[in-house]
Amino acid sequence: MDCVFWHEEIDSHRIGSFWHTDSRLMEKPLAIVIDGRKIYEYDRSTRLPGLQRRYLDELDERMMREGVPFGDELIPNPNAMQRAQYIANTLINALFDNNEQLIAATSAYLGTRVEDLKQVKAASSDRGMVIELVFDRYFEDAAREQPIHFTPLKKDA
Repeated sequence: MDCVFWHEEIDSHRIGSFWHTDSRLMEKPLAIVIDGRKIYEYDRSTRLPGLQRRYLDELDERMMREGVPFGDELIPNPNAMQRAQYIANTLINALFDNNEQLIAATSAYLGTRVEDLKQVKAASSDRGMVIELVFDRYFEDAAREQPIHFTPLKKDA
């Protein structure tokens, strides 16, 4: 599946390959949204067993050593945002494939290693799936937002 990524510009300190214990991150789950519907959520308050944490550490190391593919490109030494985008892409594909183990691993990676990530949103487009990493609003907050429609004024000819 082809994916196009959009993400907000963020400070580099907001993403890291370390475990977060900040209780603010544990307030609400990480929502995975496809075409406007919440499909899955990761409970950030779940403590991962040591074996799962070690697996995520090894995954990080492998991505750094081998790089990550984006379309026809291979990105060597990906930064934290590029790794998060790759993992988000893998998560969306796992959801379509109903691969429960991969869903659990990738959502745990994003939920524990990407600070302030509130949603992974995927939307169908003519270019494939467009995936957005959302840092500024929870799914429930976004669902209450109302679009404003207006008609521009026409200038007299």
